[in-house]
Amino acid sequence: MENDLSANLDKLHTTELGVERIKRNLSLADVDVVDWCKSKIKNSRNIVRRGKNWYAHTDDAIITVNAHSFTIITAHKAKV
Repeated sequence: MENDLSANLDKLHTTELGVERIKRNLSLADVDVVDWCKSKIKNSRNIVRRGKNWYAHTDDAIITVNAHSFTIITAHKAKV
């Protein structure tokens, strides 16, 4: 199922603070955070839009993306 977020993965970006926040929240080391998020979103089966944000639920994380600017706001570990 194609949605607006999946169709615009090439527009995804984040800020320096966003990179640090995502790495800290998910305990990621030397990875390209934007590429990591793109990969997770591409394989996500559960992407929902609530208000101004998209929420992509992956196996181990929930990624929050602004629906207008396609800025990755944050990501955190999914509660099991």
